[in-house]
Amino acid sequence: MKLTLKVWRQKNNKAAGQFETYNVEANEHMSFLEMMDVLNEQLIDDKKEPVSFEHDCREGICGTCNMVINGQAHGPQKGTTTCQLHMRHFKEGDTITVEPWRATAFPVIKDLVVDRSSFDRIIQAGGYISVNTGQAVDGNAIPIEKDVALKAFDAATCIGCGACVSACPNGSAMLFTSAKVSHLGLLPQGEVEHSRRVINMVAQMDKEGFGMCSNVGACSAECPKEISLENIARMNREYFKAVLTSDVK
Repeated sequence: MKLTLKVWRQKNNKAAGQFETYNVEANEHMSFLEMMDVLNEQLIDDKKEPVSFEHDCREGICGTCNMVINGQAHGPQKGTTTCQLHMRHFKEGDTITVEPWRATAFPVIKDLVVDRSSFDRIIQAGGYISVNTGQAVDGNAIPIEKDVALKAFDAATCIGCGACVSACPNGSAMLFTSAKVSHLGLLPQGEVEHSRRVINMVAQMDKEGFGMCSNVGACSAECPKEISLENIARMNREYFKAVLTSDVK
């Protein structure tokens, strides 16, 4: 299938970027990243600089393939990362626009690569959980309600890709931060530092320059792991409770 690609090219964060148009021929069974590999091979053969983009596992779990495809984070297929998106979802002769995440807190490094280290700093602000080291505790020693365990597991599926930030008109990181707060706070192992954790992570999120949540819902709609907005509501409740009852300044 023959396609026309409009790809965002930007030398670095200080340089002005622009879209460049390329023609590429791809197989419908290729993933989107494999199609980008074909484009780069073509550019290299033509003695041109290849397009910079991030990837790692190519199995939908690392969260590095941060591309906005035709205006949608990770592309048109719901609940799917860019590396899991296949070319059969496009048609012969389609024009596809590819650009990086657009957010103040995600500065462009080069082309389609953005700096998402702000997410790492939010997680670091959450600190550790208090656990006893040594021999592993028996799995049945700490009984946890199935419903609670499932909610914690669903929150833990967040891969930190940043699609929620890219999709949000405010550039908010509330869905990401709330998922990290929830998956530890719902379990008894994370209760000890929960108040301090939620206060510190929200403070770091604000420090990084992310916008405020206005309940648009685009974050959850574009999330490849379909993280629920319920996590944001939970974090808001836990944050206000922590502010009123905690001695954390």
